[in-house]
Parts: sequence; C-alpha cells; structure tokens
Amino acid sequence: MSATGDTPQTLETTTMRRVILRLVPFLMVCYFFALLDRVNVGFAALQMNHDLGLTPAMFGFAASLFFVSYFLVEVPSNLALQRVGARRWIARIMITWGLITMAMALVTGPYSLYAMRFVLGAAEAGFFPGAILYLTYWLPSRYRARVLATFTVSIPLATFLGSPLSVSLLELNGILGLKGWQWLFVLEGLPTVLLGFACLFVLTDKPKDATWLAPAQREWLVARLAAEAAGKTPVGHISLWGLARNRYFLTMALVCAGASATGSTLSVWQPQIIKSFGLTNLQTGFVNSVPYGIATVLMILWGRHSDRQAERTWHTAIPLLLAGFGLAYLNLAGGIVPTIAAVSCALVGAYAFKGPFWALSSGWLSAGTLAAGLAGINAIANLIGGGLMVNVVGLVKEATGSFALGLLPVAALDAAAAVSVLMISRAHARSVRAEAAPA
Repeated sequence: MSATGDTPQTLETTTMRRVILRLVPFLMVCYFFALLDRVNVGFAALQMNHDLGLTPAMFGFAASLFFVSYFLVEVPSNLALQRVGARRWIARIMITWGLITMAMALVTGPYSLYAMRFVLGAAEAGFFPGAILYLTYWLPSRYRARVLATFTVSIPLATFLGSPLSVSLLELNGILGLKGWQWLFVLEGLPTVLLGFACLFVLTDKPKDATWLAPAQREWLVARLAAEAAGKTPVGHISLWGLARNRYFLTMALVCAGASATGSTLSVWQPQIIKSFGLTNLQTGFVNSVPYGIATVLMILWGRHSDRQAERTWHTAIPLLLAGFGLAYLNLAGGIVPTIAAVSCALVGAYAFKGPFWALSSGWLSAGTLAAGLAGINAIANLIGGGLMVNVVGLVKEATGSFALGLLPVAALDAAAAVSVLMISRAHARSVRAEAAPA
C-alpha cells in the first residue's frame, strides 16, 4: 500500500491519468498549430502563387526551404531544451514561429518567400522532437506508443480541421486591403504566440518538480522512470560525431524519412492535386480533409494495438508499406474518388507509423543520447522528406505535368524504409541476445 492508502495498481493508474491529462492535450493543441503554420502554405498557394508569380518549381523550392533550416537547427534546439528546461524553451519556440508565420503576410515575391520559409523552419525546429523528448521524461515505456500516437494525431488533425479553416480564411480576400492568403497567415499565427506564453504556466520541466502531483504519485513516477532507465539495453551513450556514424541512428533516420516524405509532400501538393479535378477553393478544402480524418482515427487505434501487443517493429513496417502502395496507386487513379482512396492509404500509413516508431526509437537510445538522437532522426527525416522530396515533386510536375509521377520516388523510399526497419530490428535483437549470453 502507498502512503496515500492506494494499492500499487491504483497509484499507477491515478498518477498516469493525471500526468496524461495535464500534459498531452495541451501539447496536442500546440502541435496542432505547429503543423497548421507549417502546411498552410499549401492552401495559401491556391491564391498566392498567382499573386506572386510562382511556378511549381519555385513554390516547391520555397516550401522545401523550411526543412533545410529545420535540419540545421533541430539538434542544437533539442540540446538547448535539455539544458534550459522544456517549459521555457518550448515557449520560446512557439512565440518565435507564431510571429514569423504572421510576418509571412508581408512577402512580396519569390525571394522574400524563400527567406521567410527558411526563417520559419529555424524558428520551429526542435518543437516536435522536444515534445517527444519531454514526454519521455514523464511516460513509462508501456504507455509510450499509445500516448505518442495520441499526441501525433495532431498531424492529420491539423489538416483535417485546417483544410476547411484555411480555405475559409481565403474568402476574406480584400477585407482591409489584404489578400485572403495574407489573412490566413495572420490569423493562424496569432494563436501560436498566445499558446507560447501559456507554456510558461502549464508545463513543468521534470516529474520531481510536479507540485500538481501528490507526493506519493511523484515518488512513484520518479522511481518507475529511474528503474526503467537503469534496466534497458539501449544503443548507448555516444558523441554527436559517433551518433552520426551509428548504424541504428542512421537507419532510424532513413525509416522516419519515408513517412516524413509522404506526409510532407502531400501536405504541400495535395490541395493542388485535388483542385486539378475542377473543384473550387472551398470544395478543395473540404475534400482535402477527408483522408486526414480517416488517418486521425486509425493512427490512434494502431498505436493502442502496438501497446497491447507490446510489438513495435511490424507496427512500424506495415504502415510504411501501406503508404508506399497508396502513392504508387495514384498513377492508376483516374478520378477524384480513386485519388482520395489512394491518398487516404498513403496518409494512414504515414501517420499510423508514428506512435510505434517513436516508442521503438526512444527505447533504443540511452538517456544521454536521447535528446540529440530523437532530434537528429527527425531532422534528417525532414531534410530528406521535406527538403528533397517536396522539390522533386515540383520539378517532375513542371517537366511532365504529373503530380503522380513525382510521388513515385516517395513510394520507393517508403518501401526501402519498411525493409530497413525489419533488418535493423533483427540486428538489434541479435545484439541484445549476444550481450545477455553468459561468457
């Protein structure tokens, strides 16, 4: 019995319920606006490309610059979070990127758009891996896949709800002399700034500092996390340079790049793919939200299934294969209905992947390597998935007139990622068995 009179099981249940309800919904709202402010350029493009004279290649390059600066700043940002504390650093990230999103309304041509997308990526860098790292400070391993899947549901949810919202804001075109796409940036950036200030009051850096937990709950959580940290067999503590040459780290980055490429390319180009069937901007927004609504539900169910089965590898690989199939099938889809079906498969795969994958990755990295490791995986994945593949789609579209052909390299990357996670998981299992064997 605990000091409060609870049984151990009751103490665990009440503690984790309080932790999850305190942190996860708030971080989900924050991440919702992170994604909204990142992908709203795809909806702004429905008006902005004409106003600024952007070709598909120009727009693809502008969209991809976000991921270049994101890559450069993400690891330093996560190390800074570890040093100064999540509460202050996440607040700083959000206030900065919210202000820059609002300033996107001031762009006047391709070069100012290039500059602002680059600065936006640097400002937002570190939020997602920082939030994942922060949650590992609070979540025992048995809770991670389902909670991380619930947290990352903000990704499809941002587009599911953001699609009709963004195209509705385009209808403000001409009010107070501003274009609709300018209103979109201003009104979607402002809530992020306000949420950034709220972080200072809602977040607590570590469980030992959580005055909102009862003493017995605080002691149980600290002891449970310490016991898990002492008992796991991770990749190990290595330097940043060593991390960059570590096969587990590099493979996990490649694996994550497949899902990242699928989500990033579709978030940027999907509104234009759908509008090409002759839909209005408003119709495009509502139709665009359908695949994200499906992905929102299925990724939560998949994360829970992964936790119930205590299995991560196949729960990571199967969604990647589904994503690759969906993108490849786009080349055979001749109408709006099969196109939405193909895109739905791709997005379900890309997002169902996330909960099991981040649980798998955080379980392989040591406490000393976790901050840089998670940020590095996400940074490399975004550089390949967003920085490279978003450009590829734009260039192929300009050369051939086909979005579907441009997405074939992304489908191939998904397939390679699925094979890679199966191979590296088998190698890791052999390594663990070898270490456990008597000398």
